[in-house]
Amino acid sequence: MAKAKKGFSRSDRIAEQIQRELAELIRKGLKDPRVGWVTITAVEVTRDYSHAKVFYTVMEEGKREITQEALESAAGYLRNGIGKVLQIFTTPQLHFIYDDSIERGVYMSRLIDEVNGTAVTVAQDADNDADEAEGDEPLDDADDADDEAGDKA
Repeated sequence: MAKAKKGFSRSDRIAEQIQRELAELIRKGLKDPRVGWVTITAVEVTRDYSHAKVFYTVMEEGKREITQEALESAAGYLRNGIGKVLQIFTTPQLHFIYDDSIERGVYMSRLIDEVNGTAVTVAQDADNDADEAEGDEPLDDADDADDEAGDKA
């Protein structure tokens, strides 16, 4: 019989704390000018806390590679700063990975908007065609009846 989980596991709590501390260290302590506007989106920690994948995004797409190099070169400094704050036996090695999920989400949202816009346009065109078809037939019959009446008179 499996035990019921009580909220988050310890590794999840450690990952969240690492995320908060990294964001603070990058914002206040990192003096490297290559690191601009960086957002730490997620951290995944191995079960033995020896490695941590740090997912990040940058505001300027062109500085993605430069920021990656800067974060990798500052990994030792950041790890040392985390080690001073966290009360765990092993401070994890930091592996920085660019997180493109936000870009994918924006792209998917744009595709959905395009499909919905196309669907609305197609539906409106279909409604307009149906309205014209319904509206034209009675008018044509009435016009023909008027023309026939005018011809007889």
